[in-house]
Amino acid sequence: MDFGGPVGGYQERIIASADGLSLYARDYAPLQPVTGLPVFCLHGLTRNSRDFEVIAPRIAALGRRVIALDMRGRGNSANDPDPAHYVAAVYAQDVIAWMDALEIPKAVFIGTSMGGIISMVLATLSADRVAACVLNDIGISLAPEGLERIGAYVGRTQPQPDWTEAAEAVRQINLAAFPERADDADFWMTFARRGFRELEDGRIEADYDPHIALAFADVHDDPPADLTPFFLSLAPKPVLVVRGEISDLLSAQIVAEMQALKEDLDTVTVDKIGHAPLLDEPQAWDAVLDFLAKVD
Repeated sequence: MDFGGPVGGYQERIIASADGLSLYARDYAPLQPVTGLPVFCLHGLTRNSRDFEVIAPRIAALGRRVIALDMRGRGNSANDPDPAHYVAAVYAQDVIAWMDALEIPKAVFIGTSMGGIISMVLATLSADRVAACVLNDIGISLAPEGLERIGAYVGRTQPQPDWTEAAEAVRQINLAAFPERADDADFWMTFARRGFRELEDGRIEADYDPHIALAFADVHDDPPADLTPFFLSLAPKPVLVVRGEISDLLSAQIVAEMQALKEDLDTVTVDKIGHAPLLDEPQAWDAVLDFLAKVD
């Protein structure tokens, strides 16, 4: 394993996937004494480990090691030459590769959107690896309107001339999810810097392989997938579902169906937020805190 130096409170780590791709992670050391199992943070479809730059150090301060991954094709992880590999089953195998490389047999998972699907698939492939899970704005089915919205932009974001224009592009895509932040320029700049990268010529582009859109198109064009069997793999374990009140991907009805399948399911709804909560909102963070306090 190749270890980078400590940066901003975390260690940069790089491993090779089973098929030879370079995979990147941010590894936050726990504040001593250690209070529980490590936490893996898994991002959404077009995002990366920077989405957890606020909550990862907070969780580490609680005494838990935190590993925030860049899934293949995102951030500092390598692009896959075969876009057919941009699917949850392959991502789950990459997570297992990380756990093996870091000698972590079991962990708590926090999965935002796609990251939550990966967590469910991982629990299906290797139940003993998952101690507990936070599913952030993802459930047993995906609302069609949310899929339609995501399909309209994934892989289609054009490079921007500067960071100001990139922040505006991000605002246009995500304003419906964060209406209370409409005029908060700092919020949108932070959002952009988490999800975009600067090219050598100074232009700013989305920090993911646009070919991920090809695999997403297969999901988008088919009837919405039933993720119930994967969710049931988590049923014996503690699970918290975080839902944005105005989410277009996870409806209140879907959460109710999940509660019917798992009576002890923990849930929280984050007011005036769409897909997906950042988890640093007070309602979301308090729920995550309470949840972590209940799991090893």
